[in-house]
Amino acid sequence: MNKMGGMDVELRQLRCLVAVVDEGTFTDAAIELRMSQAAVSRNIAALEQTLGVRLVERTTRSVGLTPSGERVLAKAQRILSLLADLERDARAGTGKIRIGYAWSALGEHTTDFQRRWAATFTTTELELIRSNSPTGGLSDGTTDLAILRRLPEAAAVEHVRIGEEKRYCAMSSDDPLAPRRSVTLAQIAQRPVAMDLRTGSTTLALWPENGRPPEVVPIHDVDDWLTVISSGAARGITAESTSRQYRRRGVVYRPVRDAPPVPVYAAWSRKDPPQEREKIVELLAALYR
Repeated sequence: MNKMGGMDVELRQLRCLVAVVDEGTFTDAAIELRMSQAAVSRNIAALEQTLGVRLVERTTRSVGLTPSGERVLAKAQRILSLLADLERDARAGTGKIRIGYAWSALGEHTTDFQRRWAATFTTTELELIRSNSPTGGLSDGTTDLAILRRLPEAAAVEHVRIGEEKRYCAMSSDDPLAPRRSVTLAQIAQRPVAMDLRTGSTTLALWPENGRPPEVVPIHDVDDWLTVISSGAARGITAESTSRQYRRRGVVYRPVRDAPPVPVYAAWSRKDPPQEREKIVELLAALYR
């Protein structure tokens, strides 16, 4: 259970506290941690019981910290940061680089990248990890480098643009737009549009204020997105890589002919950049030339 010293504090309880504060709600924290909302609540309650203080102030719309909660949060962040450093040190020399991504890896380039990696880094294993977080797993130390199509607000993350991808509209196969070879933003906006506002590459800023969709259907990851779209409840806009990597029965993709391309970035932690970062970035950028 990873208990801390002689106390019954567990690391997962600290992770739940940090996630609730970072994500803003118990629901979003549960999605980030891949746990149920009830499990997150239980862990927070258990942490409060162990420490004997109230940490979180719960309201219907937001989550706030008590003064004790603020102090515990600072220590929890430090403990988890030290643990991440310990894990990175332990992995040093093990010959593995973990590359995270929120929605899709490199689309049609993924297989080519894996083959080029094997030929270039003969003693270093590549692990691709889907992490539906704004930093693609960098902030919690679960990845060494990330492929991002939307830059996070985290100041501790550095990035470089490696390419761009066309935008595609995803719709149900019986959508009135499905017979078309390509579509426009105005046509898409005639129906609700599904968006992941945390990690997705689509926001309302794509449309002029007077031409935006009638409704935004919030979703939490690519699986939710595909489920909503296949039902016909909404359309979606995404990078070309998603259209290549995620095919689902009942969902079709069409190019959006008047939308700007989606930039693709390689990102890494400023304080702990991966070994041979420049060589990895060069390999990634070569795929988009």
